[in-house]
Amino acid sequence: MRTLVVDHPLVAHKLTALRDETTDTPTFRRLADQLVTLLAYEATRDVRVRETEVTTPVATTHGVTLSTPKPLVVPILRAGLGMLEGMLRLLPTAEVGFLGMVRNELTLEASTYAERLPDDLSGRQCYVLDPMLATGGTLAAAIRFLTDRGADQIITICLLAAPEGVARVEAELAGTPVPVTVVTAAVDEKLNEKGYIVPGLGDAGDRLYGSAGS
Repeated sequence: MRTLVVDHPLVAHKLTALRDETTDTPTFRRLADQLVTLLAYEATRDVRVRETEVTTPVATTHGVTLSTPKPLVVPILRAGLGMLEGMLRLLPTAEVGFLGMVRNELTLEASTYAERLPDDLSGRQCYVLDPMLATGGTLAAAIRFLTDRGADQIITICLLAAPEGVARVEAELAGTPVPVTVVTAAVDEKLNEKGYIVPGLGDAGDRLYGSAGS
């Protein structure tokens, strides 16, 4: 597994504003959307393309277009939905699937409660959206779910990650032949006793949508 921390002043600037406890929900949503697009620029560096020919107003030349099957973007519900528009701004022709996973706050284990994905993901490049890579259980389970259906490359975009979560995902995926990359704005200091990232930015889902349904 490869972890890519995007080192860019605009990424750091927007992440700083997201961390601020005084940032209100509308502003948090807008900043998260903008940050995802910046991270997606790095995450899509290896997006699959094919050569094509195009006629300009002056001449015919060669270029590239996205390969088929198209990339599949998979937000993990619910907080991952807040990252979807920022991702699609960069990949508007991508297909979108949904994966609902919930973490048991006592055991910190993840379970699947809903999914809307093709049964066969053979040959698919999947972009998983999950704001916080905390304990790593949810992300590891999501990646296994996708690879079990045949996905052959997984790129995950997270706003923040904890070292414990990165280590757990790497350990649980050891021996998996599918290449996995985690793209994030920062790897923070640690997890606290409740499984939250420190210093972090709080509960991303609550800050995006409020506490209803938490």
